[in-house]
Amino acid sequence: MTELSSPSQRFGARLQRPSSSASLQARVMEQETRTLAEAFERVAADGSVAAAAATVVAARRRFVSGTGKSFAYASLLAADLSAGLSKVTLVDGTLVRHLDVLADVRDTDVLVAVSLRRYRRETVALAGRFAAAGGTVVAVTDTADSPLTAVAAQSIVVPTASASYADSPTAVAAVVHLLATLTTASAKGARRRLAERDRLAHDLDLYWEE
Repeated sequence: MTELSSPSQRFGARLQRPSSSASLQARVMEQETRTLAEAFERVAADGSVAAAAATVVAARRRFVSGTGKSFAYASLLAADLSAGLSKVTLVDGTLVRHLDVLADVRDTDVLVAVSLRRYRRETVALAGRFAAAGGTVVAVTDTADSPLTAVAAQSIVVPTASASYADSPTAVAAVVHLLATLTTASAKGARRRLAERDRLAHDLDLYWEE
């Protein structure tokens, strides 16, 4: 997927011509709605999210990674998974470095790697080495031709078509949410873990509640 691969190219192609704010807003909203619908239709048809959820549940340790903008989606997924599952680790490159993870990969480990165009090398390299070491890689990406799919045991392909200079985040966030939901719903002990987190949050007075 090289066509309009950079934000600057997309800006020139999509936003350079004069347009009112109302017109631009309508175009963006219409395209986001279509992209989200396409994403849900695709994952419902191919079963990729359900299959990935089963893989994540079955793992002994779950690692989640993404670099650049994809780190936001990885963080969202890790946060939601860790609420209901144990041994969920966000590979942030600082507190948990790629080297630390790769030095101790087991065949019961799974890595959910998020990488969208223009595909950061760090994530692709981590996924490739993780798979080579015997771990299972689940890719969340935007095309079947993504370099991540070549090393992944399972791939969730999410469309990101947009009327903006930025590829759409809407469907990616929605599919990540769906993956976390299906995984947690089938995880043993998820209900107990969620209840215990609620109790601790209350005891620690973490949230503003009326």
